[in-house]
Amino acid sequence: MNQYVTGAIIKELREKNHMTQAKLAEKLSVTDKSISKWETGKGYPDISLLESLAKELNVSITELIAGNAVSNANVSANMLRSKFYVCPVCGNVIHSMGEAVINCHGVRLTVCEPEQTDENHRIFIERVEDEYFVRIDHKMMKTHYISFMAAVSSDKIQMVKLYPEGNAEARFKINGVKKILFYCNRDGLFSLDVNRMTDGCSA
Repeated sequence: MNQYVTGAIIKELREKNHMTQAKLAEKLSVTDKSISKWETGKGYPDISLLESLAKELNVSITELIAGNAVSNANVSANMLRSKFYVCPVCGNVIHSMGEAVINCHGVRLTVCEPEQTDENHRIFIERVEDEYFVRIDHKMMKTHYISFMAAVSSDKIQMVKLYPEGNAEARFKINGVKKILFYCNRDGLFSLDVNRMTDGCSA
């Protein structure tokens, strides 16, 4: 089924909300036979019903259409569990403190999974008074560059947008920083635990 909303997600969310087909039909002013048709793929809800359907199923319209209900386990909003999404079309960087359904330029974005730094993405961190001076050993070309760097603590994120005409470096206030992350437009997201580093070290 490749329509704008699937019967499987309607059924899953209806059951999750402890509703019978008849109860959902009553709330939407349709017949329970209509609900049955939607859930078995023999019909689809009119697009004018999507807002009401999403509301009754306790999800956003985006989640309903995407077929994935978001369950956010990061209820304490610990910034160290932050997630980053990058649009492959425009390079837009979106930060979230938990699970999210995010679209940009008609593309559903997937969360960037951070990798450990490697020999092609060496990171140098130097402590300068109350700041970390961070430099990535990476050429900055229009077709291959570091898009952003971020320093993350449990309650704060500092993010610096980088551009091909500049250098792959940034300064961050040290206060509470536990992780440094950076994004290569070709190779994705990289992460480093700052606690492993000493002054002037590289990884």
